[in-house]
This record gives sequence, C-alpha cells and structure tokens, in this order.
Amino acid sequence: MSTTSVKEHWDIEITPQNNLLDLKLKDVWHYRDLLVLLVRRDFVSFYKQTIFGPLWFFVQPVITILMYTIVFGGLAGIPTDGIPKPLFYLAGTIIWNYFADCLTKTSTVFKDNAAMLGKVYFPRLIMPLSIVLSNLIRFAVQLVLFIAMLLFYWFKGVTIAPNLYVLLFPFIVLLIAAQGLGFGMIISAVTTKYRDLTFVVSFGVPLAMYATTVIYPLSEVASKYHNYSWLIKYNPITELIETFRYGFLGKGGFDWQLFSYSAVVTFVILLIGTVIFNKVEKNFVDTI
Repeated sequence: MSTTSVKEHWDIEITPQNNLLDLKLKDVWHYRDLLVLLVRRDFVSFYKQTIFGPLWFFVQPVITILMYTIVFGGLAGIPTDGIPKPLFYLAGTIIWNYFADCLTKTSTVFKDNAAMLGKVYFPRLIMPLSIVLSNLIRFAVQLVLFIAMLLFYWFKGVTIAPNLYVLLFPFIVLLIAAQGLGFGMIISAVTTKYRDLTFVVSFGVPLAMYATTVIYPLSEVASKYHNYSWLIKYNPITELIETFRYGFLGKGGFDWQLFSYSAVVTFVILLIGTVIFNKVEKNFVDTI
C-alpha cells in the first residue's frame, strides 16, 4: 500500500514566535468582518441609551468652544490671529479630540477586553484599530460642523482664504491617528503590569492639550514666551493643528521642516508602540 503525501493548507497559522515589528496585516484583513463589527459596536453602544444619541457629536464641541470663547477669548483676551474665535477653537478642538480619544481608549484596550482576548484568537491589533476607526466617524461628523461654521463666517464676509495646503488634510488625519494609536499601544502594554499609569493618562491627556495650539496661536507663544516657545513648537501635534488651520482658514503658517519632524516622530512612536504591543500580547493574560 503506497502512501501519498498530502500538503495541507491553512488559512491562519498560530505560532509562538513572531517578529516584533510584524503588524499581522494579512491576519487583520482576514478578520476584516470582525473589525467592522467592532467599529459598529463602539459607535452604536456608546450612544444606545442616550436621549440625543449621535447629536452629542455636535453638542460636545459646541459647548467646548463656547466655554473657550468666554474664558480664553473674553476673560483672558488671548488673540486668535484674526480668525473668529469660535472657528479658531473648533479647528483645534476637533483635531485634539480625535488624538485624545484614540490615545485614551486604546490605552485601556487590554484591560477593557481581557475576557474576550483570553478566550478566542484573533489579531490583537484589531482592537486598537477598531477604536481608531470608530473615532474617525466621530471626527468626520465634527468636521462637517467645522465646514458649516466656516461657510457661515464666509457668507458673513469674514476673510477666509483656504489654500493648496488643505490637500495635506488626509496626511494630517493619518498622522493624528498614528500618534494616538502608537501612544495608546505603549500605555496599554505598560498598564498590564502598572495600573498607576491609567490615572496618569486620565488627568495627563487633558493637561497636555495646553501644550498644543488648541486655544492659542503659535505666533502668540513665540512673541510672548520666546525662551519657552520651543516646547510648544516641537510638540508633534502642534504643527498638525497649525497646518490644518492654515490650509482651511489661510491664517497662521506652515513649516515643511516642522511637518516632516511631526511625521518622523509619529513613525517612531508607532514603531515603538508596535514592538511593545506585540511583545506584551503574548502573555498579557497572565498579568492583567
């Protein structure tokens, strides 16, 4: 009796060793249906039992820019480069909110999904990716609010001059998402052993906003606090906010060197986050 060798083909092979730089994008694509379901879950469940539902996408930034206009624009008298204050604050707020939401929600992905992650296999990167994509929906809705406000002021006769730098918008969104994902994966991996970092994130992220140009222009910092302006200038989020404002509103400035710097820093953060995330995902169940 002769035996014939049969070559077996498997859709997925689970092995104990893997490359720390491997994002397993092939596996992520194979589980794309799960990714879509998780994005839908995050979007629907968050507003399922609320009265206003998705209208909170609009309510939150409107209340935020109203308070910024009263406190920072009125009481503090911080100038906004000639841009109407609500429009100036909204431009910075929607960019910062997307980054902050990606970071804070990704930073607890292991802890929040420990039960599911410990029972069934799927590419772990799907969890933080679903957070980034679900937050992108919120960002898109708030971007509509920003465009509507921009058109409102334009019809009122306010000088608003969008320029070709608006074409960098997709790269801005990509860099913001990558920064939030990278920082979030680093923090999520570390918090599997050191839960204290969760408390640092809860109050640290809102404070970090004041180290960006969300509520003030970079030119104001450079003129009044020249010796310390480099702290704001070299914050990798700052140039992305400045480029967004300059592209859509035509006020402020753009610097290719700073934009390239933000891109390089983002790549490094994402690389470090990938290495740490891939290392911790192998045995996080034992420490969570």
